[in-house]
Formats: sequence, structure tokens, C-alpha cells
Amino acid sequence: MSISMFSQGVETFVLAAGDAGRLAENYVNPFVKGFMYDLNGGWYTTAKTHKKKFGFDLTINPSISFVPASDEFFTFVPGDYSYLSLPNGENSLPTVMSDSDQEALVEVRIPYEEDTYKVAEFDMPGGIGADLPIKAVPVPMAQVGFGFFGNTDFKVRFVPSISPAENFKFDLFGLGVQHSILPYFKVDNPILNVSVLAAFTNMKMTYTIENDTDFDEVDVQNGAAEFKVNTWTLQAIASVDLKLITFYGAVGYNSGKSSVKMKGDYTLTYDLEDGQGNMIGSVPETISDPISMNFQANGMRGTLGTRLNLGFFKIFADYTFQEYNTLTGGIAFSFN
Repeated sequence: MSISMFSQGVETFVLAAGDAGRLAENYVNPFVKGFMYDLNGGWYTTAKTHKKKFGFDLTINPSISFVPASDEFFTFVPGDYSYLSLPNGENSLPTVMSDSDQEALVEVRIPYEEDTYKVAEFDMPGGIGADLPIKAVPVPMAQVGFGFFGNTDFKVRFVPSISPAENFKFDLFGLGVQHSILPYFKVDNPILNVSVLAAFTNMKMTYTIENDTDFDEVDVQNGAAEFKVNTWTLQAIASVDLKLITFYGAVGYNSGKSSVKMKGDYTLTYDLEDGQGNMIGSVPETISDPISMNFQANGMRGTLGTRLNLGFFKIFADYTFQEYNTLTGGIAFSFN
């Protein structure tokens, strides 16, 4: 799943004028939050740092963040919107991650001039949860780590700007520092390790919004959806490192900020209605860069995990307890 969800009708939200941002924000909120929680995971599979300077590891670590049932729907509160109403009486609408694919009719009524109103209607898209094998936001990731000095590992995530599809671009960069603190306490334990981690990740996705020929009220020129995410995390990690198996856990704090913007030029066609509700014509309107949304996700986290050690080849999995619980697993190649 990607920002291509915007191709499923979210561009029609621009008809909601000043209410478009709030409506779209409520709809995409669980997807964006899940992404932020994913990006703060997968930084470690042990508290042990590399013994040797320039010791090296390569980790492939996809994560999935589970969407709580409470975020599958949002409440439509009429007082929160200036121009919108739901004529069929609904007050609970699906978010993008809902199992429900039921569309809801939204009516728009905007004061225009001389006791006239611009009016339109569009279908609020349903969710895509039923099309997914599990109700979660997945993010594939890979990173490299290397020992440097003073019981310290540097970790780097990097994906150059790539286009896995013609209308989609993606890039990512992250940096983490993990430092062993057990030596400060003069503890010489062959299997117990304790360290601290600080890390951040920056990601950007851009998806081209194509013109929907089935919806004449919105004409799109140079349309694009831009998704930017910045996350950081601070964690304390402990592990018991046996020859064949490692048990690890951590507690820490997450923070994330993201923005979603719809860019381009959108020519909207509204019906024109007089004060008595009679249609008296139509009126076009062109707007640019109509939607800008901002999201935040902050909170404590706790992780439990295990790793199977087969020489330099590792297999691991861990589970993080947080607002959106997250499962991370994968493989690693580590050379001390």
C-alpha cells in the first residue's frame, strides 16, 4: 500500500473548499500514523555493539503497524464543517484503513453572491482494509550498521530517489547511533549487554494524481500528492546474547511529524442554486495546491524480541507495544 490511495477518489475532496483539509485528514489519519510508527522500529536486534572498529551488519527489516479498531472510523461532527452535510444521516464514516468499502454521499453548499450558493456532491470513499491480508500499514526497510569507536555503532538507512511505478517516487534517509553503556558500570558480563539508541528517519513519497474522466466536476492539471515524514526515537536496550539465540527488549519514546499535500491546479464545476433551492446555472472555479495536512504521533514504546544466531546469519522478530502496536521481522548479516 502507498500514497496511491489518493487515486481512489480523495481528489474529489477539493470540492469541499475550506473543509477539504479536515475531511481528508480524518480519512487518511491511520495510514499516516501507522507509517510513522513503522519508521521508528527495526533499528536493532541486540544491545551488543560491534567488537571491532568497522565491524559491519546488513539488516532487512520490514515492519507492520496494526491499526486499532477505534481508528477504522471517524465521527462526522457537522459543527466542525462550514459547508458539508451528510444527507443520508450517517455520522460514522470509514477511514482509509477500514474494512468497510461503503461510500457515503457528501453534500457541499457554499455561499456565493446575491443570495446564491455553489453546490456539489461527491462520494466519500470507503476503506481498503478488506483488500489487505491484515489490517496494518507495512513498510519495507533495509539498513547497514558499522562499529566506529568507543563501543558505538552507526546505522544508516538510505534509499535514493526511485520510481517503482511510472507515477510514483520514493526516497528515504535515516541515521542512528547506538552506544553501549555497560562498560561505564565496570560490569564484565559475557552475555548481558545494555545500550542506548538515538535515531531519526526522513522519508518522502510523491504520487501523480491522474484526471478522473468519470467525475466531470473536478479537472486535474499537474496533480500530485506529496507525503513527507520525519520521525525520531530514543531508546534504552538490553539483551541476553547467547551463542545460538539472543533475547532483547527496550523501552523508549517515539516522536513523528508528517505532512500530506495535494498540489496542482484543480478546475471545479459547481451548480449554482438560488435561495429557494432552484438550480440557476453553474459556475467554474480554479484553485491551486488545495490541501495541506499535518500529523503528529508521540508516545512511549516497549519492545520484546528474539534473534536466532546462525554464525554471521541472523533471523529475528520483535513486537513493540505502543499506540499502533508494531511487528518487525527479518534477516541480518553481521560481521564483528
